[in-house]
Amino acid sequence: MVEGVALEDLRGAIDTHVGVSDALIADHKIRIPKLFISDMDSTMISAECIDELADFAGIKDRVADITERAMRGELDFAQALTERVGLLKDLPAQAIADCLDQRIAPMKGAKVLVETLKAKGCRTVLVTGGFHQFADPVAEQLGFERVVANRLAVADGRLTGGLDGPICDSGTKKATLIEEMAALGEGAVALATGDGANDIPMIEAAAYGVAFEAKPKARAAANGWVDRGDLTAVLRLLGVAESDWVLG
Repeated sequence: MVEGVALEDLRGAIDTHVGVSDALIADHKIRIPKLFISDMDSTMISAECIDELADFAGIKDRVADITERAMRGELDFAQALTERVGLLKDLPAQAIADCLDQRIAPMKGAKVLVETLKAKGCRTVLVTGGFHQFADPVAEQLGFERVVANRLAVADGRLTGGLDGPICDSGTKKATLIEEMAALGEGAVALATGDGANDIPMIEAAAYGVAFEAKPKARAAANGWVDRGDLTAVLRLLGVAESDWVLG
């Protein structure tokens, strides 16, 4: 907690002269948030779902390159998403279940973070530029109460190469945070976590915007960061005693 110092100046000084791997900077006493809203891929889970799904179509390298550039903010998200989904046309829908089973695993500490915050009275929302077909089971496994995501279109047992419904992008993520905060009422604070350029508006809008092992642009936009370790570091930054963590 700091007073009388611009947060961006303090952040720069910490990064330059101290170089800590975990930090959370605020201009008020840090308290437990009433809303936790998080990205999914490479934040709550250890993979990028679309890249792993593309591996089942034999085009992982091609898709992963587009994903990386989009996460770094070098490509328009909607355009990059549409292009990647189009490359998956005619992939059997069964590949989604196979990918979930074989490739998708929670990030270490994810369930402890979610369940502990819920036990402290925090509402939890998973919002992702990924897909409901992955996000819904991940949310159930980790304990998230709401999911906002894209949906892969499927017909006759195969991916069509398109999406079913509107695109969930950076604007959607920020709008979801604002909507949830309005429902919680005055005085509530939000925690947002993410790792890519698509998470920046959400991270900036939260009282505590934490970049988890993030791309440079996302990290620069955050007032908190975790560069190594696992997601329980976020609980430590919030001052939650380990004895209060919900394990298992």
